[in-house]
Amino acid sequence: MIRHIVMFKLIEFASPDDKTNKMEEIKSSLEALKDKIDLLRYIRVDFNVNPEETWDLILTTELDSLEDVKAYANHPEHVAVSKNVLAPVKADRACVDYEY
Repeated sequence: MIRHIVMFKLIEFASPDDKTNKMEEIKSSLEALKDKIDLLRYIRVDFNVNPEETWDLILTTELDSLEDVKAYANHPEHVAVSKNVLAPVKADRACVDYEY
């Protein structure tokens, strides 16, 4: 099994409420992929509660193999969320994949 973890730093927002609303949209959009992409064994999005840290949210997914990670990354449903929901507000991204 592969655990695929991605951290996102978002752009500055006009207000904390705007940021919270966008983070909730990101969370619901990504977590909805579980019902659309059969390769996903697990998916969860969590928010950073420590304002002194760099990253705003973390995506944790589990898939069977690195090949499945690649297929997930290129799946049209995932690409749509990445392009339409995340990309407009993404300032930075970090990722790690590990086998367990």
